[in-house]
Amino acid sequence: MYLITVFGNLLIILAVRSDPHLHTPMYFFLANLSFVDICFTSTTVPKMLLNIQTQGKVITYAGCVTQIYFFLLFADWDDFLLAVMAYDRFLAICHPLRYTVIMDPWLCGLLVLVSWIMIVFLFYGTSLGVYLSSAANHSSHKSAVASVMYTVVTPMLNPFIYSLRNRDIKRALKRITGVPVM
Repeated sequence: MYLITVFGNLLIILAVRSDPHLHTPMYFFLANLSFVDICFTSTTVPKMLLNIQTQGKVITYAGCVTQIYFFLLFADWDDFLLAVMAYDRFLAICHPLRYTVIMDPWLCGLLVLVSWIMIVFLFYGTSLGVYLSSAANHSSHKSAVASVMYTVVTPMLNPFIYSLRNRDIKRALKRITGVPVM
């Protein structure tokens, strides 16, 4: 599943970068979302796979804090990018004639930068404190299932949900893989 996640998201990034027809705000945000999904999944899954392989369940304090930092950082960035994508679609639907004027490349870059800055502020302000102060007991099996669903399955499905039903992405992927385009 991890390899499918990484490979699927890399394909989306490659398709958006290589096809000039996909150089639009929507696909710019989609490529950023794919990058964040790769980073998000890569913060926990490699360690999880190592733990499964070695039957070990030990992590150092520094390793744990580092992993939590990046996990929350990329999870929040994922959420903010989804909000930016929703704003982009709102403008495209509600203001179709002014859309290209409003969503210029400068604004797209600014929206991604602002989402990054907001995540840094939110992370330092709340996430670490909430995590370090919570000591609630949960069922380890339920927590493990929920963790896998959130960290592996969702980022794996994002490329399929957001792009593979899209005709333009399919056409770009066919060009990349050498499949004849009809």
